Amino acid sequence: MPRLRFLPLLLFLLALPLHAQLDSLVYDAGRHEVSPDGRGELRINVEGMTFFSDLELKTPLLKGYTLPGAWLQPTVSYQPLRSLRLEAGAYMLHFWGSDSYPSTYYDGLTDASGQGTTRHQRAFHAVPVVRAQLQLSPTVAMTFGTLYGKASHGLIEPLYSKELNYIGDPEAGLQVRWETRPVSLDAWVDWQSFIYHGDNRQEAFTFGLSTRLRPSRRTARVQWSMPVQVLFHHQGGEINTEAPDRQVKTWLNAAAGAQVDVPLRAAFPARLTFEAFAAYYSQQAGTALPFGSGYGTYARARAQLARFGLALAWWRAHQFIPIMGSPLYGSRSTSQTGLTYDDPQMVNLHGEYACPLGKGFAWGVEADVYQHLSTTERDAATGLTRRTGGGTSFTAGAFLRICPSFLIKRF
Repeated sequence: MPRLRFLPLLLFLLALPLHAQLDSLVYDAGRHEVSPDGRGELRINVEGMTFFSDLELKTPLLKGYTLPGAWLQPTVSYQPLRSLRLEAGAYMLHFWGSDSYPSTYYDGLTDASGQGTTRHQRAFHAVPVVRAQLQLSPTVAMTFGTLYGKASHGLIEPLYSKELNYIGDPEAGLQVRWETRPVSLDAWVDWQSFIYHGDNRQEAFTFGLSTRLRPSRRTARVQWSMPVQVLFHHQGGEINTEAPDRQVKTWLNAAAGAQVDVPLRAAFPARLTFEAFAAYYSQQAGTALPFGSGYGTYARARAQLARFGLALAWWRAHQFIPIMGSPLYGSRSTSQTGLTYDDPQMVNLHGEYACPLGKGFAWGVEADVYQHLSTTERDAATGLTRRTGGGTSFTAGAFLRICPSFLIKRF
């Protein structure tokens, strides 16, 4: 009988309304479409997340750390036309135990990337949210200002670190999305750093493209698709070129592959997903990074059973450096200057559980085990090489997401 004490809880979890995986339920819970029925609506929208994520890393690629905090994004939206919605508010990020934040854009834990800035914000890191969304047709939409980004782009982890979903700034610039049954396309420019005369910072922006071709018939049981993903990051500008660290820097990450989805015949929704990608890195301008170009191979098998997900992935890199991906997928150390690795390999076991609590509320947990395989380490400072024995890293996180919307008045 003691073995059955958790059976009622398991049955309760399985009986809850079913939904997609953690990425779409917790990381990306926004409203992306402009509905003609929303014309004249004035709404208050509240999006936010509390998170606690711990990284216990046993690799020189990256130092371990803990992320305890929350972000909140309250906005007011008005839809004056059937095809146009306007929205304004603020995005605020707070880490428990911190009372001062760099005022420049965030693209990682230790890299608030405004070079040389001394300005700080108190209590919260805060940026404005201003969005105009234009629905040009049922399949084509344009977004100006604050974009629908992060997990909604569908980028693989070697290109985009999942922790940016809860600590990165909202993307802002211009976005075009095209969604049809055979082809989907998401193209965007995220303008991250605007400069004035006399600034000691550089202009910085990222161009992204995420597209997917679906040749399968709609009625086919097994669906397969071919995704192509591109990230192009540039730092430069023509203002104040005599300031320190003004070297133009341009980097490219790209990936292309195939994905197969196989639904399983079971008492509850279940499916298997297999995907394989070839990834590419290039340093288009500058000498800031140790490699001019490189590549990687990524393969993953995933099982989705009701609200539980389990995935096994393998990664191999050759002089590959992620632009916005986790440093765990790179060929250089971010914790010790000058360390690089010959063809590092890694196996990743990922588990997750995600559940809606009601309209506009959801929570989830996830855990990862990274097994770093043996490789050769090179130290540029000393010229020494040595064989490393690999290591095992662990990460785990818990998240609570809110995204309710309240109708104030219909004009």
